[in-house]
Amino acid sequence: MIGEIRRDVATARTRDPAARGVGSLQVLATWPGVHALLAHRLANALYRARVPFLPLAIAAIARSITGIEIHPAATIGEGFFIDHGMGVVIGQTAEIGDDVTLYQGVTLGGTGFATGKRHPTVQDNVTIGSGAKLLGPITVGHGSKIGAGSVVIHDVPPNSTVVGNPGHPVRIEGRRPEGPDADWVHLPDPIADAIKGLSQRISALEQQSGNGSPAADVTEALYGDDRVNRSRGPNPAGG
Repeated sequence: MIGEIRRDVATARTRDPAARGVGSLQVLATWPGVHALLAHRLANALYRARVPFLPLAIAAIARSITGIEIHPAATIGEGFFIDHGMGVVIGQTAEIGDDVTLYQGVTLGGTGFATGKRHPTVQDNVTIGSGAKLLGPITVGHGSKIGAGSVVIHDVPPNSTVVGNPGHPVRIEGRRPEGPDADWVHLPDPIADAIKGLSQRISALEQQSGNGSPAADVTEALYGDDRVNRSRGPNPAGG
């Protein structure tokens, strides 16, 4: 237990810039993510030992103090860190690997009322941004990043960055977005890019429709010269 406490405090000091200028005792006394994780380790041990009531009571007390809800049955690896943590929810069948970082408002939730595995599996070295929602028995691959506010309902390939609602991979196997991986402000937005492309296309069509026959010009822009010629009917000159 002492070794786990030291490791959890060291993880917080490594990943949270605010914790680097304070002592380990202050981190242990005042960091809610550390408190929630320590409470979960105790509750999880009691849950696996089939102790009734007490694991859920510990989880409820930890939730009321930290704002972080972790079901006692959830499986969490080493080097786990919750930054700020308010509003984090980790469901019963969630599985979290080693060296995973969660920011505030993250949900590892289930869908429907099915029994069995119904919460996400998060593999090693994953970072999940503020307010992201991961729903269902999906798998987030090793080394992936989930952008702030994303809603993820499908498996995420390893070494990917996912943004949007629903979430879309924007980086796979070494292709990186502009800016640091944790700089959520500068992550690309595939939905915004698609809307921008459509807007540019509409503008081009409007410009073309203003030069001559609007219907023919729009048809030509969309389908090419052959469709335009067919739409105009047979050539009166017999060509």
